[in-house]
Amino acid sequence: MSRLFEELDYRPTPIGALVLRRRREARLGIDILEIKLGEEHLMSDLFTASEIALAELGLAACEGEGLDVVVGGLGLGYTAKAALDEARTGSLIVVEYLEAVIDWHRSGLLPLGPELTGDPRCQLVEGDFFALARGEAGFDPDAPGRTFDAILLDIDHSPDALLDARSTSFYQPEGLARLAAHLKPGGIFGLWSDEQTDDAFTERLAAMFSEAWAEPVTFHNPLQDKPFTQTVYLARKAA
Repeated sequence: MSRLFEELDYRPTPIGALVLRRRREARLGIDILEIKLGEEHLMSDLFTASEIALAELGLAACEGEGLDVVVGGLGLGYTAKAALDEARTGSLIVVEYLEAVIDWHRSGLLPLGPELTGDPRCQLVEGDFFALARGEAGFDPDAPGRTFDAILLDIDHSPDALLDARSTSFYQPEGLARLAAHLKPGGIFGLWSDEQTDDAFTERLAAMFSEAWAEPVTFHNPLQDKPFTQTVYLARKAA
């Protein structure tokens, strides 16, 4: 029988204590992996549909082959893995603020780590996504100013529910404009949200990009035995 609870790692970070744990979910008879930051529940491998959909929907909206992709936020790795599962992905840079999360993948402590670190298309970069988005050099430490076909972001809970104040300005018009500068013409920005669609934010995206839309992602929540809906926002830069 599995342990009811096992702390796999604990790290102090600039934005709070980070914990990776395995927990037995007796109601479902399974073990689940969870990441917590302070008192906030960041993610679980029980609910991954919308993280995967972020990559699938974002890359489906891209045209061409050999796509250059950025994922903001590594987490348990589901968005990054889905991006690599797309055959048209030529390169992937995953920007992660917390060194511990990258360590968990490189050491194999997380199940998807070997696939991500073993894929020559994938580069894990420790850095502040929001600071890099504001800057001119961008996301590739080896090629300042490089632009991308898709930038897919899954860090905050939603545009209004932030992990910390670092990202406050990102979701405003100036921040979105700076982000768009790192996209190729026709490139796609994708954003994950834990909440249902906010029409006001979709309109804000539409004002900064040539087009914008929201894709609700509904899945079954086995703990509550009912559907649950999250959102993937998508926006296209003018060609």
